[in-house]
Amino acid sequence: MNYLKRTQHRSESWRRAVASLPCAMCGKDGPSQAAHPNHIGKGMALKSHDCWVVPMCPACHSEFDHGTTHTRDEKREHMDRMIIETIYEMAIAGLIKVK
Repeated sequence: MNYLKRTQHRSESWRRAVASLPCAMCGKDGPSQAAHPNHIGKGMALKSHDCWVVPMCPACHSEFDHGTTHTRDEKREHMDRMIIETIYEMAIAGLIKVK
């Protein structure tokens, strides 16, 4: 299954649920933003699928996207870890429902 080439998954309710979590970078409680990764399923003028978003406070989101504190590879590695942690946090918070 090539999930990278599928139609872009968009879900406002998913983004809102993710944004309800504390910042994945600094741990600050809301308001968080649903931050899309810049290296997964992204194309010109397209964001990645909403299912990969992680919660970030506005300051961390800006630093992560535009800052120079970390290399591109470090950002990718960190984002991959945060995606997994976000899905875990949503599951234990009861924010993921199975039909």
